[in-house]
Amino acid sequence: MHPSEVLFQDKHKPVTLPVCDHYAGSEKLMRKSLALQQEIGPLFDITFDCEDGAAAGNEKVHAQLVGALIASEDNRFGRVGARVHDPASDFFEQDVTLICEAAAERLAYLMVPKAANLKDLKRALTVIDKIARAHGRSKLPVHVLIETHGALADANAIAALPQVESLSFGIMDFVSAHYGAIPGNAMRSPGQFTHPLVLRAKLEIAAACHAHGKVPSHNVTTEIKDSSLVASDATRAAAECGYTRMWSIHPDQIKPIIKAMAPRSSEVHEAAQILIEAQGAHWGPIQHHGKLHDRASYRYYWTILQRAKLGGMPLPEAAAALL
Repeated sequence: MHPSEVLFQDKHKPVTLPVCDHYAGSEKLMRKSLALQQEIGPLFDITFDCEDGAAAGNEKVHAQLVGALIASEDNRFGRVGARVHDPASDFFEQDVTLICEAAAERLAYLMVPKAANLKDLKRALTVIDKIARAHGRSKLPVHVLIETHGALADANAIAALPQVESLSFGIMDFVSAHYGAIPGNAMRSPGQFTHPLVLRAKLEIAAACHAHGKVPSHNVTTEIKDSSLVASDATRAAAECGYTRMWSIHPDQIKPIIKAMAPRSSEVHEAAQILIEAQGAHWGPIQHHGKLHDRASYRYYWTILQRAKLGGMPLPEAAAALL
């Protein structure tokens, strides 16, 4: 049996996504993002933005452009999604309709922002499902931006929805929703990792995702010129808060995020050795360098190999065969 079958017999196989989610809201930046993805491969997702990252006043034409670009040959890997307007907006249903009309089959996911709570999101999913099915796509994956008090309170229930692949933390709207009770420096490092209310929100989102095999996606780093700060934020998000994906808002942020969130080469080689030995033992317990391993630890090492593959890291030949 393939390890993905053996190791997840009693549970859902967790969702795996590229570690970087890059946002682009203008035609120039959208085309530039597609060109970069063609250059380095599907090591990152692209989310075309119809909401905060796009200019206001031309919503219909912009949504049509998003759909056309996703449907185009420039979307070589099928790893481009779109952030639509929030469910309370007059433009929400228009965005979903225009994008699905042009690109329902090629669309990787829709990102839904500012859902007020679980009930609000379920209403939005009903609209998305109806429109997507009308254009030949069933069970269109949905990502959810957690940035309101109600959505945070319902994070576990939202992550449990089968159609939801990922929860992202919208730090700026979340801080703003406290009307000055959280200082502005908690929107960036180091405050974003130390302020109790912000850290609590991050941990609750990550825990909800991992409880249901979904992907927690960390908020943006607003500093776009200092790549070391981006890398530091990505490293802390992964090591301290359990995030396995992070937003990018500038092309220069993409590679530092990918590198920071990739496993170390030594971890990859150890994971390959352990899983190869486990396969030889028909996935029964083994000893590796004097330590006992069984299916519980195999699942961990399997995710290490998956992360390495998604990050474009070189894999031992035998490990590549396992994947």
